[in-house]
Amino acid sequence: MTGGNCPNTENGNFIAAFRDKKGEQWQKMKKQWRKLEESANYKDKRFQNLSLTPTMAEGVSMAKILREQFSPLPTVRPAQPVPSVRTDLKSLYSEQPVIVWFGHSSYLIHCKGVNILVDPVFSGHASPISTMVKAFQGADVYKPEDMPAIDYMIITHNHYDHLDKKTIGALRPVTKAYYTSLGVGKDIADCTGDNGNITEMDWWETETLAEGITLTATPGRHFSGRGLKRGGSLWSSFVLQIFGYKLFIGGDSGYDKHFQEIGAKYGPFDIVILECGQYNEAWPYIHMMPEQTAQAAVELQAKLLLPVHWAKFKLALHPWNEPIERVTAAAAALHMPVTTPMIGEPVQVGADYPQRQWWR
Repeated sequence: MTGGNCPNTENGNFIAAFRDKKGEQWQKMKKQWRKLEESANYKDKRFQNLSLTPTMAEGVSMAKILREQFSPLPTVRPAQPVPSVRTDLKSLYSEQPVIVWFGHSSYLIHCKGVNILVDPVFSGHASPISTMVKAFQGADVYKPEDMPAIDYMIITHNHYDHLDKKTIGALRPVTKAYYTSLGVGKDIADCTGDNGNITEMDWWETETLAEGITLTATPGRHFSGRGLKRGGSLWSSFVLQIFGYKLFIGGDSGYDKHFQEIGAKYGPFDIVILECGQYNEAWPYIHMMPEQTAQAAVELQAKLLLPVHWAKFKLALHPWNEPIERVTAAAAALHMPVTTPMIGEPVQVGADYPQRQWWR
């Protein structure tokens, strides 16, 4: 049958179905924006932190920062390729949670056949321009095709070093569902073409992912933005309870009172995964100093600390391996156990954990 002979009823059904679909999407969009405005953290058309959080410290010299940016120390990048371990992620199985870190803030959490991927950035750069903020040599060894089937992807916030649209799009065929902070869903939908399996969460909301698995969005002290728009979406940490274990997914955060509150409410944690890197005295409120990372782990009542947010991208001016040197020293003084895996090296909760000083 040719197009000219198609019955009008078929055309009408097609148009009606199209309108219904667009109507569903519009209702979701209205619901989404209504939810943003009803959030206690959404004021003056942007999300807010629990405490006053200037992006830059008072009295900071922008001229000095620009000079340092254009004339950085040679140690901001490693002189040799970053070492790594090759793990077959598709055959990984453990009855206890296993974390495999891919550098910076990307990592896989596996337990009893369930795979949870956090903030995957596998495109080789952490910026809107591919020639900027490029991965260190040797640090970009894991790619989307190396990932197993992903049951749940967690995106903590929408900064380029945490939400990589190219990576999310490449992983769409193997990803079942997405969990993220309020307002970030549209960025994920842009590269997946589907918003039906994206769940946005406000702080202190809990979702049941499956029997024995819950996810709670918790506060962070940070900010959001892609391009020139700031504060239009939320940033979060997450409490993952999976088959009797508790893990803390830190996202990005400056030091504040929320760590003690989360620890009191949900601790102790079997492992906490906290940012440690890309700090500067010019922006002390939005990223922790390494000593604060160790203190936050104590306040979260952690049994083990895994420091991340380092070893892959240069987003600050400190030596590339300074974060891990400082945090291990600070944690030792606080009697906080720290694991220091190479990229790709598994960390199994409740077992012996990597401690080698491979960065030296």
